[in-house]
Amino acid sequence: VCRSNKSPWVCLTCSSVHCGRYVNGHAKKHYEDAQIPTTNHKKTEKQEKVQHTVCMDCSSYSTYCYRCDDFVVNDTKLGLVQKVREHLQNLENSAFTSDRHRKRKLLENSSLNSKLLKVNGSSSALCATGLRNLGNTCFMNAILQSLSNIQQFCCYFKELPAVELRNGKTAGRRTYHTRSQGDNNVSLVEEFRKTLCALWQGSQTAFSPESLFYVVWKIMPNFRGYQQQDAHEFMRYLLDHLHLELQGGFNGVSRSVLLQENSSLSASNKCCINGASTVVTAIFGGILQNEVNCLICGTESRKFDPFLDLSLDIPSQFRNKRGKSQDSGPMCTLRDCLRSFTDLEELDETELYMCHKCKKKQKSTKKFWIQKLPKVLCLHLKRFHWTAYLRNKVDTYVEFPLRGLDMKCYLLEPENSGPESCLYDLVAVVVHHGSGVGSGHYTAYAAHEGRWFHFNDSTVTLTDEDTVGKAKAYILFYVEQQAKAGADKL
Repeated sequence: VCRSNKSPWVCLTCSSVHCGRYVNGHAKKHYEDAQIPTTNHKKTEKQEKVQHTVCMDCSSYSTYCYRCDDFVVNDTKLGLVQKVREHLQNLENSAFTSDRHRKRKLLENSSLNSKLLKVNGSSSALCATGLRNLGNTCFMNAILQSLSNIQQFCCYFKELPAVELRNGKTAGRRTYHTRSQGDNNVSLVEEFRKTLCALWQGSQTAFSPESLFYVVWKIMPNFRGYQQQDAHEFMRYLLDHLHLELQGGFNGVSRSVLLQENSSLSASNKCCINGASTVVTAIFGGILQNEVNCLICGTESRKFDPFLDLSLDIPSQFRNKRGKSQDSGPMCTLRDCLRSFTDLEELDETELYMCHKCKKKQKSTKKFWIQKLPKVLCLHLKRFHWTAYLRNKVDTYVEFPLRGLDMKCYLLEPENSGPESCLYDLVAVVVHHGSGVGSGHYTAYAAHEGRWFHFNDSTVTLTDEDTVGKAKAYILFYVEQQAKAGADKL
């Protein structure tokens, strides 16, 4: 219909091919046009099944049902979906591969040449690079694109020298890994560095992070396989493993020493998680004060906890309010979620506090204060929660500011911080589309040099602030406002 070559979806009922849900939506229109009118009261079971509800993404081979409005992972008893996947894969490996490869190169080159934007009357190149989906790896792609747009964090890795992975016969030469290799000598930092270097250079429309995914498989067993994963869980594992590896040696020099020598990441107010400070804790690290009070004797207990991100509940009174346009009551805001996180709460019977003065478990209250704010504030909205047997999604729209998020009222000692040091601007948003944590699709919005981009795996499009503001955010990345950054020469 629109002649788009991005994200083709094939209807599993009639084999017609249309652009997918995240392009121009002609696959959805095909489904809507094929619906059987409900005026026919003698509708048979056979007629019911002739509705064109299920499509397959020809790139990632994932299956989507428009009736369920979600990706599906199950198959028919005869395994027909898997047979379609195998057929499409055989076509990819057929004798026409070389001809299609040549045509694809021509399309990519023409696409690259057409990636010009009119900015203030002059043309400038759209140098953003997408990340190819390697089989339900959109959770990883959305996090990588978000981190690549956090300038301080990204620049540190891009400026690291390449790691020479020495092992026997390949000593002195750089080793490139594939998933088929059984080599244990892998470097997450090195593959992360290479992936970040490949983004924003403008030499290709999409990059395949296969080497990084191989290392992820090796050191993070939880993420092996091609099933959908939770983007927030992946981000935490990634940052934790980068932090651990960065504490090791680097060409004979401790990376923590390199970090201390880097003037852009001064050692002041360090937040150390599991050992020495690294770029991970210097950028994302903050400190919480956990304050617990015994309701019987009034004894107060304080504990300081380092954090890399804050996980915020969506208050229960807003959970049935799905859309931004609904008028039933006030709209949920990010401030509501932050207030719910930091408000005084009474612990229930299952969380009784062991009071050292009373010498037994007692009813108590708990309150969080932020003792130290990080340079990059990562806020995770808890959209998935367990019911009796299922993990459901809270699809509530949460309004969030694009500029000037003020965190001063959540600080333990706000009087000791300057007015500008508590203000944050949005730099990236991860969005989950669909209803389940083990299914659906992840995309990301991120700001780069004053412009907002939408990253949907290998497809990158320019967007605007209004579109970003309407997104149902899952993870939000805020950076300190530039006033303080400029004053500290960061």
